[in-house]
Amino acid sequence: MTSAHSEPELRAALDAVPRYKAGVAPPPGPVGLTAYKVASNENPYPPLPGVLAAIADAATGVNRYPDFAATELTQALSTSLNVAADQLALGTGSVALIQYAVQISCDQGDELVYAWPSFEAYPIVAAIAGAESIQVRVNDSYEHDLAGMAAAITDKTSMVIVCSPNNPTGTSFSRAQLVEFLQSVPSRVLVVLDEAYVEFVDDDRDLRSVDLVKQFPNLCVMRTFSKAYGLAGLRLGYAIASPTVAGALRAVSLPFGISAVAQAAGLAILAPAAQGELQLRVDHLKAERSRVLTALGPMATQDAQGNFVWLPLGERSETFASMCSQQALSVRLFSGVGVRVTIAERAANDRLIALASEFVSP
Repeated sequence: MTSAHSEPELRAALDAVPRYKAGVAPPPGPVGLTAYKVASNENPYPPLPGVLAAIADAATGVNRYPDFAATELTQALSTSLNVAADQLALGTGSVALIQYAVQISCDQGDELVYAWPSFEAYPIVAAIAGAESIQVRVNDSYEHDLAGMAAAITDKTSMVIVCSPNNPTGTSFSRAQLVEFLQSVPSRVLVVLDEAYVEFVDDDRDLRSVDLVKQFPNLCVMRTFSKAYGLAGLRLGYAIASPTVAGALRAVSLPFGISAVAQAAGLAILAPAAQGELQLRVDHLKAERSRVLTALGPMATQDAQGNFVWLPLGERSETFASMCSQQALSVRLFSGVGVRVTIAERAANDRLIALASEFVSP
């Protein structure tokens, strides 16, 4: 007698995995009102012409596997960052590399320490590995409580993540604070510095983190092509670490994960010819960020260092997010905590300012 088929038994750890909530497109608004998605911290500019040409050219060869080692792109990054090629690991966005970092450092039952609120992928990658998330609340200024994070490290801690600028609060810490923190972390613990928004920081907030990797071999810096470089749809990121850590990241990475199209786009945007226009775009977004923060005033956290602003509205967050949605502006809601809004096209930023003014008016 044949028994009825049933579902396979999956890992029990999956029950603890949170589901990632991506930013959604705005619903249609009033007639004639352009809809804007400002929920995903995307770059509002289209790819540079040279990047589009490189993408089109690379697309003609997608019947072939890409370069497994991303050799040319790795060398270009090595030159640009002034680090050895064996200190680099590439992945499909910095989030993939963060997952690889968990894989090389965390066993079942280990602890992973990070600030909260922060990037929502952190608890996901921890749970997938069977590691326990140790969340340390940000302080009253929505900054990392680095002292509290250091105090949270135990014998079971195998990895710590610090995010600067922090997503979603936009705050950063200083180089001196980072160095002090790294000095307090046991060398056996891998410290991942997530710098997805590093290109948007003010000059006096530049951590010069790449220089610290030599001093602290347990430091691994993660960056992405998704934000300032505007390649979010191609999924490309990189890590800078000691040769040992970078080699381990490469060992667990998905074979042929980085497409030939992504590699070609990365090479094109790193080319000297693209740097001038790229910097102009970044500077414009930073200027818009300043304009928006001035207009929002105390409604927003003023120390914003990413390409977004943070509105710590608490229990009023849902009301404001709904108000934005009704006006064809989709924002990123953190229920009961706050609202994150991407710095986007000027018209989108103007709409945010107008809605915020209406929201706080008696």
